[in-house]
Amino acid sequence: MLNAAPQRSEMTVKAVKMPCTTPNVYTKVPDGGWGWAIAVAFFFVEALTYGVIKSFGVFFNDLMESFDETNSRISWIISICVFVQTFTAPLSTVLTNRFGHRFVVMAGGVLVSTGMITASFAHSVVHMYITIGIISGLGYCLSFLPTVTILSQYFDKRRSLVTAVASTGECFAVFLFAPVNTHLKEQIGWRYSLLFVGALQLSIVICGSLLRPMIIKEQEEEEEVKVQPPEEPAETKYMLENEQTRTSIESIDSGVEITTSPKNVPGNTKAEPKSEEPKDHVQITVENNSTPTEPKTKLLDFSVMRDYSFICYAFFGLFATLGFFAPSLYVIPLSRSLGISKDHSAYILSAMAIAEVLGRISAGWVLNREPIRKIHIELICVILLSVALFAFPFASEFWGLMTCSIFFGFMLGTVAGTHIPLLAEDDVVGIARMSSAAGVYVFIQSFSGLAGPPLAGVIVDRTQNYSSAFYSCAAGTVMGAVFLSLVRPCKVGMCHQQPAGAEGSMVEGTQDSPEDFIDMDIGKADHSGKGSDSVA
Repeated sequence: MLNAAPQRSEMTVKAVKMPCTTPNVYTKVPDGGWGWAIAVAFFFVEALTYGVIKSFGVFFNDLMESFDETNSRISWIISICVFVQTFTAPLSTVLTNRFGHRFVVMAGGVLVSTGMITASFAHSVVHMYITIGIISGLGYCLSFLPTVTILSQYFDKRRSLVTAVASTGECFAVFLFAPVNTHLKEQIGWRYSLLFVGALQLSIVICGSLLRPMIIKEQEEEEEVKVQPPEEPAETKYMLENEQTRTSIESIDSGVEITTSPKNVPGNTKAEPKSEEPKDHVQITVENNSTPTEPKTKLLDFSVMRDYSFICYAFFGLFATLGFFAPSLYVIPLSRSLGISKDHSAYILSAMAIAEVLGRISAGWVLNREPIRKIHIELICVILLSVALFAFPFASEFWGLMTCSIFFGFMLGTVAGTHIPLLAEDDVVGIARMSSAAGVYVFIQSFSGLAGPPLAGVIVDRTQNYSSAFYSCAAGTVMGAVFLSLVRPCKVGMCHQQPAGAEGSMVEGTQDSPEDFIDMDIGKADHSGKGSDSVA
């Protein structure tokens, strides 16, 4: 018996050893283990999905010249890509729940690479809409969302920090891809540059092969029954109250039967003072009977749409997404319009990426502190992100634009690296419903992802000023901050509704219970008194 406890504690830390193709089985969230391998995979998936999307601005002017198109029509390439990526998020959730994370991510890597390689042979902007917009966009969704979801399942206390650090992959990718793609397109042209990027994206398949699913296996029921404290204090309390009331009315032998009010005894079980064995037997029976059967996994749980806090958070994502992609697409055209050289323009985008790395790591470190209300930190970051966007139109030379880009990149990192993992927090939906919530949340984001870059492009075409594109982005993040500020009040309001009713019923029950005991005991005492008088 002495060796049983150490063995059980060891089981909570180590995974059950199984082949690499089978799921990892833990008795609790490991906060590490194979999760570190998944974190590395997520780093490269971020680099080859969002990193490519954000660095696509280096091809902007080349595509305009090759296809003789306007800013708004070229910006539709990324808009359609982001829209398909986010609009198909529920499909990604359904496929992941049906076929597993590994298969879906590997299939997504094949689609991403196929779309980008095919785009290098495009002869019109419409072909780019189909290849990069639809095919690669679907692949981005199937690659990114399952990876971030399974990474959140492997970590608990370190979730914010690990996710933030792993998500810096896209920042390093932008930092590298911007100058490398600029150099490549000058040497071999933009078509072969896209071909090179597409071949590189095929490595997402390797990242997907590392995604081993995880199963949390609870301890056996018998151990839970042994560890769980007995429920006899509640029954003993009722019995003692009953006995004290009887004693205060008359002095009777301890062998007299003691009765309790049926509605005050949990589970409608009978309490007998002389024998404790029936009570223990009843307790074990209740535990065994109340063991729930394992529920079937829903392909997509839309019950999150009834959660007001999630609805507010989804609207936050809808509006805040307007400020995520357009700045990285238009910062290079803006710098060129200010007379800045191509090389220096690429440095601005790279500086933005490095600042975003620091922002993601800083946000992860801050959100990993305990105790802290993470939703409030996110709100502060979104407000500062809006300030950064409003500052871009006031930049008139290289260092001014560099300063705005660094500030924007840092604040974008604090928001972009944490807004999806925050769904796992209890202030929003919690880890149990994160998979479905992420699918619905990203689906709602799709509409602003579709409208953001073209809206900025229309403003640029009408004003002939690239700095005006940042106003639409700033307006979106301001609206997002408003909805984000409502998430916590909605969650607190919902939590307070149910306990109020339950509290009232408990108070009512405790007020009624003494009267029941007294009435029953007085009646019994009167009956006993009459019986003794008649005998006399």
